[in-house]
Amino acid sequence: MNPTRRALFALPLLALGAAPAEAADFATDLGALRRAALARGLAPGLVDAALRGLSPDPQVLALTHAQPEFTQSWQQYASGRLTAGMIAAGRAARARNAALLARITARYGVPGPILVAIWGMESSYGAFQGNFSTLRSLATLGWRGPRAAFFRGEFLDALRILAAGDISAPAMVGSWAGAMGQPQFMPSTFLRYAVDFSGTGRRDIWNDTGDCLASMANYLAAKGWRRGGGWGGPAAVPPGFDPALAGWRNRRPLGRWLALGVRPLAAPVPAPRSIAAVLLPGGAGGPAYLAYANFLAIRAYNHSDSYALSVGLLAGLVAPAG
Repeated sequence: MNPTRRALFALPLLALGAAPAEAADFATDLGALRRAALARGLAPGLVDAALRGLSPDPQVLALTHAQPEFTQSWQQYASGRLTAGMIAAGRAARARNAALLARITARYGVPGPILVAIWGMESSYGAFQGNFSTLRSLATLGWRGPRAAFFRGEFLDALRILAAGDISAPAMVGSWAGAMGQPQFMPSTFLRYAVDFSGTGRRDIWNDTGDCLASMANYLAAKGWRRGGGWGGPAAVPPGFDPALAGWRNRRPLGRWLALGVRPLAAPVPAPRSIAAVLLPGGAGGPAYLAYANFLAIRAYNHSDSYALSVGLLAGLVAPAG
């Protein structure tokens, strides 16, 4: 980076009271991002406009080790999500979008209640998408985050989204970690799976409910959701069942679980040769669940048994009666 451009990048940090060495270091990182973006064929004007005024976000760095899926017990995690308010809002969201969900299910094969449950888990049915600048978050994490190379790649993908005209830089907001819009897609996920279901010419996962829900359905279908199947449900385990056998990592054919005395308590139940796992989220003596292949598609959205199980349970609670 030439000295003039480096100084322009460093000015916002110095104005905020950042140490000159830190400002220069961040400016150097932005310069590397600029070169990488230009090498990918992105327009210099677009790249410079996106980089202008960026400064590291200390709140983002503080949040990198606070993901609740991995820091809370199952009871803590579920009690904060499977609430009466979440269930009531989910039922209302499902009823309000029933025709839209039916069209999306017909195209992608993913049931409406599953989509509504993920929508609720990710953004409270679109009510809260996060208010962090995606570009600032990704630039910060690409500078000092634990997976810097990953986030630098995501920053470059965010620039590709801007270049496509799907959203403007000021409107590109989301979580502290760079997940965007109502479905909380990372930029690379957006580029692969977001769809213009509403036919507006833009993939608007921030404001368009159809694009949001259909993009989630497209993602789950690509991750292996099997049309007509369920994710799993409550199960009974025999006395003395070894809790070390629980967890998605210990999946095996359902027939082997049946032979061990595990019994599914909810339909649909797949064929005995189908892969299944026993989940004991609260440990031995607590509720037990059987999870099938579609559970893995949900789990691809967030690599946590607690997350995927909460989605499955919430889907059952917001589903239409009967």
